[in-house]
Amino acid sequence: MKSRNPGLTSRWYGTTFRVRYQETDQMGVVYHANYLSWFESGRTEMFRELGFAYRSLENMGVLLPVTTADLQFKSPARYDDLVAVYARLTTFSALRVVYEYEIRRLAGMEEVTGDPEAFGLAGFSAPADVEQLPGELLVTGSTSHVWLNTEWKPVRLDRVLPELFLAITMALREEGGAV
Repeated sequence: MKSRNPGLTSRWYGTTFRVRYQETDQMGVVYHANYLSWFESGRTEMFRELGFAYRSLENMGVLLPVTTADLQFKSPARYDDLVAVYARLTTFSALRVVYEYEIRRLAGMEEVTGDPEAFGLAGFSAPADVEQLPGELLVTGSTSHVWLNTEWKPVRLDRVLPELFLAITMALREEGGAV
């Protein structure tokens, strides 16, 4: 997936897991709404890899709700597939955040070993200019978010928590992202 904002993207971060039976529908494919949950896992793990936890953001008094979501379905995931969710930031500002995602099936890899870390995929990060990630592309998408306080009022992160804004900016720069 080519970024809509070339030069303004972070690195790709990935997390892997197996599709659970409860995530599939009567047709044996992953129910479409589950991909949004997987996007959340991708962005949560990305933030964790950068050294932050969503819970700590909330404890500091800021929230980051989804304001828009966009998904494009290419091919279905099925029960017991080994899948990877890749996430990267395309926009990080004092007002909003935009993530981009790719969900991919890691076919064949589970036959060698059931351990995704054996392939270096857990905590995977690649330069933003890498266009081809491992696995078969299943879903692409993006989510937009806005910074809010605990009263659900929009805030500028650089004003309410300048130390957090600077820390995230520096972490992204250290990881090779252009923000």
